Amino acid sequence: MISSIDDPGPSYLQKTQKIRALAKEMESLFLAEMLKHSGFGEARENFGGGIGEAQFADFLRQEHAQSLADRGGIGIAENIFKALEAYSNGY
Repeated sequence: MISSIDDPGPSYLQKTQKIRALAKEMESLFLAEMLKHSGFGEARENFGGGIGEAQFADFLRQEHAQSLADRGGIGIAENIFKALEAYSNGY
């Protein structure tokens, strides 16, 4: 079946989903860095978790950042998506 101009076809939809996932991942990485610089997940001075807590702090920050991005984040993913989509379409 030949697709019309109005029907973008599965390849367009797959490309759009891939771009959106990349944009969300980029926002998640940005949020993880911001959480790191804000001190989120750092070991406490008294009764801290020791070396184990320090080693897994990055995993905790990344999971929180991914959760934030999945809930809509702070709007960076949408802007990245629009820029990447325009770039992939040659604009």
